[in-house]
This record gives sequence, structure tokens and C-alpha cells, in this order.
Amino acid sequence: MARTASLSGFPEWLPEERLVELHVLDTLRRVFELHGFSSIETRAVETVGQLLRKGEIDKEVYGLSRLQEDEEESRAAKGDHHSLALHFDLTVPFARYVVENAGYLAFPFRRYQIQKVWRGERPQEGRAREFTQADIDIVGDGDLPFRYDVEIALVIAEALSALPIPDFRLRINNRKLAEGFYRGIGLTDTAGVLRSIDKLEKIGPAKVAELLKTELGATEEQAQAALSLAAIRTEDTTFVDKVRALGVKDELLEEGLNELEQVIAAAVQRAPGKVVADLSIARGLDYYTGTVVETVLVGHEQLGSICSGGRYDALASKGNRKFPGVGLSIGVTRLVSRILSQDLAQATRSVPTAVLVALNNDGSWGAAQDVAAQLRSRGISTEVAAKAEKFGKQIKFADRRGIPFVWFTDDDGKHQVKDIRSGEQSDADPATWTPSDEDLYVRVLKS
Repeated sequence: MARTASLSGFPEWLPEERLVELHVLDTLRRVFELHGFSSIETRAVETVGQLLRKGEIDKEVYGLSRLQEDEEESRAAKGDHHSLALHFDLTVPFARYVVENAGYLAFPFRRYQIQKVWRGERPQEGRAREFTQADIDIVGDGDLPFRYDVEIALVIAEALSALPIPDFRLRINNRKLAEGFYRGIGLTDTAGVLRSIDKLEKIGPAKVAELLKTELGATEEQAQAALSLAAIRTEDTTFVDKVRALGVKDELLEEGLNELEQVIAAAVQRAPGKVVADLSIARGLDYYTGTVVETVLVGHEQLGSICSGGRYDALASKGNRKFPGVGLSIGVTRLVSRILSQDLAQATRSVPTAVLVALNNDGSWGAAQDVAAQLRSRGISTEVAAKAEKFGKQIKFADRRGIPFVWFTDDDGKHQVKDIRSGEQSDADPATWTPSDEDLYVRVLKS
């Protein structure tokens, strides 16, 4: 079970908890690389102006200042878009990275990025002030074929399926579909409608309808039509007929319907049961232009989205040169916190070490290091006891550490290894002995 952090919103893991997190990270990295994504890392700091391109998130940004900074300079910097702040996601820094390095990248550029981010919000379950994200994006130069929207969804479905987590659903919509529909019913502030619909699960349909009427000037009929669209959810492409049954006509709506149909059709074939067309998904950020995705764990929906993102066509640009992209971001810390707090999975031991080499006496330390070196040369994680205590104490030390095997060498050079879980002890050769596959490495298993 994950401990409560002493500083709220900044989680730290015990060694066995960190092993679970590393398993998640290693699994994601392996799947991403299998699909040809290259790893990058961007700086932790961006200018405030760069970060605020994403929309109304200024309250979430952690600004940087020196402790010795002059007070007047510090006050002035808060309103300066050239001042520095910690990045609160990886998408905006990636857009800047693409623009600055476009001459060195081969497009379409496939990138994955696993880093910490910082967000100044109230800590609660599933929300931290410092957390790790794992992003994948595909960015084009000038254009980016829609097929990449389909591919991104399938890669994420494969990656999440490989993790020790409950069943999940990718809830997918299309901003063109939604904006075209709103335009077709006479609501011109489509971004405002999307922001209101994005609050649907938090405040409910009645309050969203009130927002649409009071803040955006919608009629009761328009508000109910927008809510009728948001109520459509299917596990196949039947959502197309349900949308058309609402009787709204618009070219952008048709384009969005066609794109979403392609994503869902591919998912039904290649990731059955993992994706739903959910027309309530809006993603309140203005830079999304097409496919939008949120992902929930089945039975843990109150945790919120564990993976989100979508298509953005204008976030990265340099003069007339555009770099459209599509990407998704997995909230690794949110996932790991839930895995630990619910005992959904656990490591098979608390340390990487498989073998402790015991000491007969203080003079045997060099010989013990020789044994350890032989074992390590064959990939067996090994450490040497620090003191030549009674063997019973050295075994107890291994047990406290979670080390399954203790290695003994007598004065005649004879070797034996003891499985301290079963008590079985047998002759062994450090040049050839290997533990079972189950004991060679720490494994993380579903509970």
C-alpha cells in the first residue's frame, strides 16, 4: 500500500513500490519502441509565455524565482511572459522542441517521452503536484495523414493491456463532429460549448444546460440538442446512425463522423472491447482539432482519466510552416498510485538482489567479492554481506531485505547456496549456478 507523502502532492515510493513504478515504465517504453517511437527528453523549464499557449491554465503553473531575488523583480516577473516556470505537461514543450529542431528531425516524427511534470493544483486522489507522464506523439511537416490518429489509439490500447491494471476503456470523440453539430444547431461559440460539455460528469446535464443558456445564449432546444449528442455512446460504429438521427446537417460534422468511424472500426477489429465512441468527451483545451481521447479504468471511474490527448493541427508552427500532430499521455503516477493503494499488483520481492554472499570471517571478503563478480557476470543481482556475523544473523539480514538466496563458501573452497524460503541447501558452482526464471529478476504480478 502506498504511504501518505509527508509533503502533500509530492509522492515518494518505498523500494518495493518503486519496483512497481519501474515495471510500468519499462513496459511502456518497450511497447513504444516496438512501434518505432524514439525517446526524447525536454528541459523542465519553459517561459511562461510558451506554457500559456495551451489555454486557461495560468493558475496551475509553478513559476521559478531565486530565494535571493529582489522583491520588486520577483513581483514584476509574475506578469512577464519571458519569466520561467516548470512545465505542467509534455505536449507544449514538445511543440517547442519540434519547431526548434525541425531541421534535424525526420517527419513524420514518432516520439515518446517519460518525464516528471508539475502542476499547482489541490492534491487529491489521482491528482498530485509532481507526477510522471508517459507521452507518445506523431508529428508531421505540413500534413499528417489521419491514419496516425487510428494508430495512436491502438498503440495505447496495447501498452495499457500489458500493464498490471484493471480493464480499461478508451473513450473517443472527434472535435470536428462536435463543433460541426453545434454549428449546425446555431451555436457559434463552439469552443465555449465544448468547455461546458467537458464539465458534464462533474456537474451533471441540468447544470451544463444552464451554463449553455446563461453564458452562451443557447435556447432550451439548442441546449437539449447538445446534451442529446453528448449522451451517445456505442462500442461500435452504430453511433453514426444515432448522430444522423438527430437531424443536424453540417460539412464539418460529416468529416468528424467519418474520422471517428475509422478509429472505432479499426479498434473493434484490432483491440476489441477496449474502445468506445463517447460523444460526451470534449477535452476543454482549445488546441485540439480532431480526435480526442480520455481513458478510464473499469470499476475505478472516480479516479478520472488515466490517459488522454488527441489531434492538434496548429500547436506547433514556424512562419507558414505547420507541424500537425496527434498524441496521448498516460498519467503514470496516477496509475501507480491506484495500483499500490488497491493492491492491484505487487513485486515478487522488495529488492533487485537475488543472492547474498555470506562471510565466514573478515578475511573472506575478497573471496566473496570474487563469487559475487562471477554471478553478476551472468546477470544475477548479487550483494556481499557487510559483516562476518553468525550465519543465522546473515540469513536473517537477507530475509529482512527480501533476498531469496544466501551463498556460502567454506574454507576448502566448497560452495553451497540456500533458498531461505524453503530451507533447501545444495552444492553450487558460481560459474554455472543460476536461479529459476521466477527468481532471477523481480517480477510484478497482478494480485
